[in-house]
Amino acid sequence: MAKSSTIRILVILGLLALAVAAPIGQKNYIIYILTSWLIFTIAAMGLNLTLGYAGQISLAQASFMAIGAYITALLTLAGWHWIVAMPLTLLACFVVGLLLGYPALRVKGHFLAFVTLAFNTLVFLVLRNEDWLTGGSIGLVGMPRPDFGLFSTMKQLPFYYFTLAVTAFAALAMWGIVRSPWGRAFKALRENPIRAESLGVDTRRITLLAFAIGSTYGGLAGTLITPLVQFIEPGSFALAHSLRILLMVIVGGAGYFFGPWVGAGVVILLPEILRFTEGYYLIIYSALVIVMLIFVPSGLIGVGARIRDKIWPKQQVRADMAEGASLK
Repeated sequence: MAKSSTIRILVILGLLALAVAAPIGQKNYIIYILTSWLIFTIAAMGLNLTLGYAGQISLAQASFMAIGAYITALLTLAGWHWIVAMPLTLLACFVVGLLLGYPALRVKGHFLAFVTLAFNTLVFLVLRNEDWLTGGSIGLVGMPRPDFGLFSTMKQLPFYYFTLAVTAFAALAMWGIVRSPWGRAFKALRENPIRAESLGVDTRRITLLAFAIGSTYGGLAGTLITPLVQFIEPGSFALAHSLRILLMVIVGGAGYFFGPWVGAGVVILLPEILRFTEGYYLIIYSALVIVMLIFVPSGLIGVGARIRDKIWPKQQVRADMAEGASLK
């Protein structure tokens, strides 16, 4: 095993151990914030695939959280177990994401951003106006947390570990996707769609998959936010929340696997850390984010990658030398 791979595995295991130990001895509010960080990390993973890997901008990730949250709420309130409601919710988000991907086949850049923004607004209006189904502005309340017999998630700490397990499985699935031929096709689509198509990549199918899989991750986050807060209403999934998830991806580092983890940590946890400044914490938080976006456009993970390359530069092998070595 290469040295870099060993270091990466050790870092992942260290971070996992830290995530397991973080809530121990903490009050319910801190555990709630940590759980929110995990849930928004899942949503940011999906947007990172669509935007960071495939290069397709989307301002609708919060709307897929809404679809996931409301379908889960309606089914669990009707007596369905979360473990049954969840796959049905993901399937619905996959199909809707697939349909939303069709405009991306014809429009690009800021035009695509407007299309996804309009979709986010449409979902918000449906949730607010269809009282008979969604409860309208009043919302839905009383959704149960999943109970697995010997393991109940009714208290905050068990629910945190349940969310951590789901996040870990989602991260493993995303790791497999970005390391698969699909992942290479997503990157080729981002870098140069015309060249990717000339190399045999089905850009139409890959574009649709980028939206569908990214939307499914948004839906998964929604299935977890429902039992966490046990109350949902349309305002929780407005455009501002899609922009918040977009900020997580950009701050963490678009196109980097660990970018969503870092970005969600900054957006969710940093305001709580700054609360000791009392009324100034939002001003300080906003100023730090602005400075970060100006001076660190590649995100925090991008800065870390550049520092790593300066400390441990990769050895460049000349093409002619590599060819000569292969002939021996």
